[in-house]
Amino acid sequence: MANDYYVQRNNNNLEAIDKLLNEELPSFCYDYFLGIDSQTSTLTRLNYAHDLKIFFYFLTTKRFKNKAVQDLTLDDLDSVTSTDIEYFLSYLSHYTYRGKEHNCSERAKARKLSSVRAMFKYFFNKGFISVDNASKVATPKLHDKPIIRLEADEVFNILDVAETGDGLTNHQRHYHEQNKVRDGAILMLFLGTGIRISELVGLNNQDINFKDNSFIVTRKGGSKSILYFDDDVAAALQRYLDYKEEKKQIDKSLVQEPDALFLTNNTRRITVRAVENLVQKYAKIVSPLKKISPHKLRSTYGTQLYKATGDIYIVADVLGHRDVNTTRKHYAAISDDNRRGVVGKVKLKRDDD
Repeated sequence: MANDYYVQRNNNNLEAIDKLLNEELPSFCYDYFLGIDSQTSTLTRLNYAHDLKIFFYFLTTKRFKNKAVQDLTLDDLDSVTSTDIEYFLSYLSHYTYRGKEHNCSERAKARKLSSVRAMFKYFFNKGFISVDNASKVATPKLHDKPIIRLEADEVFNILDVAETGDGLTNHQRHYHEQNKVRDGAILMLFLGTGIRISELVGLNNQDINFKDNSFIVTRKGGSKSILYFDDDVAAALQRYLDYKEEKKQIDKSLVQEPDALFLTNNTRRITVRAVENLVQKYAKIVSPLKKISPHKLRSTYGTQLYKATGDIYIVADVLGHRDVNTTRKHYAAISDDNRRGVVGKVKLKRDDD
């Protein structure tokens, strides 16, 4: 039976949620997380738990100074005002938690406010609190972030660096020879399909179908989708699978997770952090001024796909976006091309000058 990465990930999330409920959240949060269980993913609930942990820590630091977090009650929650929550947002700009200083960006503040709002709404709808004061607090103004992605020549260059190792340090070169086939396949899959990092890490060997150049991914929320890749991506994947088979024939005992598509050096399923590190390693060589992550490679693909098709709905479908407005973030950088294109269109002098 194939090792189900997503089942294990959900189990890990559930254990982390349970630990937070037992150690860092008020007892009434058990009812809340039980109530939202069927409407949310384990990852969403874990993020809620981390955000609420900071909210309740704030309350016992600033509002209920004589209480521990686990001693807070629904009556205490009912007495929290909208001004208290606005104070919480201000507090997030710079606070200390367990001896470590933290600073929240406007987006991090908005996410934490969303978590707090969801909890207040739940208890208000259930009749456990008399007023939903969190709904009265305005979301922090979010400024547009610059769109960062690779240009066409940088796409070619990053694939070349993964193949040749040019520009790597001596230490990096030591591992490059045994990883370059895998790394090239990972980069090709990101840049050729726009796959999410969680989708890539969760791939198994049997998810790949070379008959029609397709593969099955598990999207956010657990739904399955079939994506397609071109012959260049197929060649990179086949090369990597052949390489894995050669290694397995040398010593079959080395492979501890044989169903996982992408493996680490110790032959276990590759982790999200390891993929992030390898992308950053190659990206720093070809584009040192850009902070390129796997998600930025996804943005690169989304932008190039929009340029090729001009159809935002196709891009949204391929990327797995439920809201087409999310897709706009991937191709909004095209507006920069538009701005460059109008240079010289407005005449400042007569042609005969």
